[in-house]
Amino acid sequence: MTRIAFLDVDGTILEHGSVIAPSTVAAVRRARENGHLVWLCTGRSAGDIHPDVLAIGFDGAITNGGAYATRGEEPHDGALIVDHPMPRADVEAVERYFEAHGIHYFLQTHGGVYASPGMGPVMSAYRRERHEKRAAELEAQGLPPEQPLWREPRPVSEVDRDAVAKAVFVSPSTDTVTHAAAELGDGFHVIPGSIPLPGGSNGEIGQAGVTKGSAITEVLALLDIDAADAIGIGDSWNDVEMFEVVGTPVAMGNAVPELQQLAGRVTTAVLDDGVHNAFAELGLL
Repeated sequence: MTRIAFLDVDGTILEHGSVIAPSTVAAVRRARENGHLVWLCTGRSAGDIHPDVLAIGFDGAITNGGAYATRGEEPHDGALIVDHPMPRADVEAVERYFEAHGIHYFLQTHGGVYASPGMGPVMSAYRRERHEKRAAELEAQGLPPEQPLWREPRPVSEVDRDAVAKAVFVSPSTDTVTHAAAELGDGFHVIPGSIPLPGGSNGEIGQAGVTKGSAITEVLALLDIDAADAIGIGDSWNDVEMFEVVGTPVAMGNAVPELQQLAGRVTTAVLDDGVHNAFAELGLL
């Protein structure tokens, strides 16, 4: 029986930075050799997926948290089979909210990431502090040092606001996710983000109804695959809707307990052979 697995990237394939467990690479390739389909399912833009992840080889990719999807191994070059950018008026409303509250942000399109003027310094400081901490942790685990990929984002002044899929924000306030959801209204999907900041809050804002789950439903219909034969593996709040639509949801061991409970099935952590162990348990290997 052919099955299809949808894999989140950060915290599932890629430890936040650039480290991938060798067993993850082997598991994805073996599953595909065995006739199963393996798709990426990420909140990242197609143009912002680490090349080491793409080099593993996948059958397709859902990107930008469900706004876009392409078939084949080159998600940034393939023809779009899911194409749901935010309405321009919504993009402008989100930007007005950020600017009114002094919040730094990225806007994501299919091809790239665009930063507000204050986002660069904030992320540079975060990356520097995190890199120093992770260097010691990885050495203690006998793992190679991470090689973070950082493509300097273009300024938001250059973005095509008719092609924006979602926004990612970093706020000094701890309650911005709740506040943004209340102020922007039901037309928006506001969730906690996956950047492990030392303080404040991080989140994502897209249009209501456009999620990883909605994109998976479209992809399954196109491929004529039953949801019962679909597996979804993730660790973040943007994976909730994925867990809701696949027959076999799996939370990573590094996911917060609430997400593990939602999924019901839990594998080990990202660098503890989590994807491999899930694939083995589910018979894909």
